[in-house]
Amino acid sequence: MTKKSFTLLLSSLLTLSMLSACGGNNNKEAAATKDPGASTGTNTTATTDPAAEPEKPTEIKIMLPLNTTDTPPDTIKTEVEKITNTKLTYQFFPADTYEEKLNSSFATGSLPQVTYLKNQTTFLQMKEAIKDGQFWEIGPLLSEFPNLNKLKPEILNNTKVDGKLYTLYIGRPLARQGIIYRKDWADKLGLAAPANTEELFAMAKAFTEQDPDGNGVKDTIGLVDRNELVYGAFKTVSSWFGTPNNWAEKDGQLAPEFTFPQYIDTMDFFRKLREGGYMNQDFAATSKTDAVNTFVSGKAGLYIGGSMQDIDSLNKDLIKNVPDAVLDTHSMVAGPEGKFAQWMIPGYNNVVLFPKSAVKDEAELKQILKFFDYMMTPEVSNLMYWGIEGTHYTVVDGKAKATDNKELIEREVKGFKDSVIGEYETNGMYQSLNVLPGRIHAEELVLENVKVGVADPTAALDSATYTSKGVELQQIITDATYKYMYGQLDKAGFEKEVENWKSRGGANIIEEYNAAYTK
Repeated sequence: MTKKSFTLLLSSLLTLSMLSACGGNNNKEAAATKDPGASTGTNTTATTDPAAEPEKPTEIKIMLPLNTTDTPPDTIKTEVEKITNTKLTYQFFPADTYEEKLNSSFATGSLPQVTYLKNQTTFLQMKEAIKDGQFWEIGPLLSEFPNLNKLKPEILNNTKVDGKLYTLYIGRPLARQGIIYRKDWADKLGLAAPANTEELFAMAKAFTEQDPDGNGVKDTIGLVDRNELVYGAFKTVSSWFGTPNNWAEKDGQLAPEFTFPQYIDTMDFFRKLREGGYMNQDFAATSKTDAVNTFVSGKAGLYIGGSMQDIDSLNKDLIKNVPDAVLDTHSMVAGPEGKFAQWMIPGYNNVVLFPKSAVKDEAELKQILKFFDYMMTPEVSNLMYWGIEGTHYTVVDGKAKATDNKELIEREVKGFKDSVIGEYETNGMYQSLNVLPGRIHAEELVLENVKVGVADPTAALDSATYTSKGVELQQIITDATYKYMYGQLDKAGFEKEVENWKSRGGANIIEEYNAAYTK
């Protein structure tokens, strides 16, 4: 990809994201093409001949990560099967150990016809196998499916391997990250939402030292973080300091983020927070569950990273423990030079692959893609994302209002919700009716984030060394980053680890990305 084409791609991403805010719901438009059968030359469940034999349901096995405690019942699956004329077998595996199951299933040739990965990292791990021809290429077939053909081309391009498309994507807003914080604490202490990184530090300090919960005991901390450099607090705060989004130009060529001084500045910020006692001391070993539990117990005032849209679930659990608590969201935090920036994802958080070991021929592949074409209709996407109307949600002002019974949604819908491909602009599903002021604010901030968004210039580029060794090499930087923030490495020690990264393959990654970038 040339520098010019990357610039055009970024421009397209920003434009489409901003336009989507004004586009509204696509339910009526998508409903017009909800029967995908005509596009593939196959029969649908409907027939004009009453004597004709009904078409046999297509049997499809699907493997995907489960982000809840229990496997969902068949409530949603049964309804989906009726609409799509399929017999679906879902193989749910816990998200925490999904990578292990994915790798073992791949090694034994036992992946099912439809294989969801876990995230962008697992996708990178599969690229060599994709190049080896072990998964079906689907790019040339999408034009046969009118609904699948609505998927955003700029995001599809970010998932291509050697210029070919093998995946369907689960869409996500480009920049959802920011701060969820205790507004009631801030108001009590006379603090506004932090305008810059200095004020963010000051808020964390005040939330720790000034008894914001008013119980006369020093038992609160400013920030609770978890063992995740990307979706925890680190990467979001790092972008505010001006650190590139994974890679950026330096001295005339692409260089990794951890070679920039702003990355050091970010590590210094967290090191000082930890040394001051203004965040949880063991954040490098803290799970997301434990971090969330600390926040909703009322003992922490700042939760940064991930998605500001998590405010709904955090608020629900927090007010059980602290009924008078008030949460708000914030993301416009300027760096030391007064500039705003937000790192952006490539428009997806997971992808779906179709193994040749499980899908015997193109005809079977088309039957499976037909199911996904149905999923890209309002009828099916709403069912899988929101549940059954009247039971799991109602429609208010053209938007979905989830039932107050969050446990019911978690149990019956969540497992399927996480598998819906596309996004509301392309599959026509309802947008959420938000009533919590902090969540309404979060949705506004997501759009503001994109205006100062920073894309990863390597998102659509390939590096053979990164594909084969990138995860292993990244662990060197991850360990060094935590050690620095814990005070176990100084700057010279960290830079020594960067050189270690380069000598073990990182230099090849730099060379390969630059070769692809300048093509």
